[in-house]
Amino acid sequence: MEYKSLALLEQLSTQTREHMAFVESLKTLSLDDLNKRPHKGSWNILECIAHLNLYGNFYLPEISRRMVASQSKAASYFSSGLLGNYFAKSILPKDRPNKMKTFQEMDPIYKQLDKNVLVVFLEQQENFLQLLEQAKSKDLNRIRTNISINKWIKIRLGDTFRFLVNHNSRHIVQIKTILSSYTAIDQTSQALPTVNYE
Repeated sequence: MEYKSLALLEQLSTQTREHMAFVESLKTLSLDDLNKRPHKGSWNILECIAHLNLYGNFYLPEISRRMVASQSKAASYFSSGLLGNYFAKSILPKDRPNKMKTFQEMDPIYKQLDKNVLVVFLEQQENFLQLLEQAKSKDLNRIRTNISINKWIKIRLGDTFRFLVNHNSRHIVQIKTILSSYTAIDQTSQALPTVNYE
């Protein structure tokens, strides 16, 4: 797949700002709501965000380091690599999500989490927006980054950006599903008739 480099970076920046606005809105929820688990073994809202933060901990410094080290000049077009495109597309949210096993070091389940998780996410995304801006003067094809699951594999910077934004989208959709399930439960409980046992 081929993209106009600047258009791709602008699109990813727009999506990132939308993600940030959504996560900012989560601050209005109570800590109890943020920690509600839809069912045993599933992530709650804070765990979804904490998972994204763990990816940010790896990828943001990796991207920054690779861009600083590169002398490449901006290229008008970005051509997605075979492997990078696979990673970026496979992580997209779907109507019937394909389950993916999370590596243990990226799994925050049952950790004690608070609203600071949301603050960290927003700070990371501000950093990510700066990296997207800096990337406008770089060649998204020539710069390659390691991936979190295998230190021997590198993908093109443009695909790394696409993967991260798509990964954020996937888990934000997951959070919206969690929220809608609570709404459905609340509406059901409100609709139940009151029984007087006196």
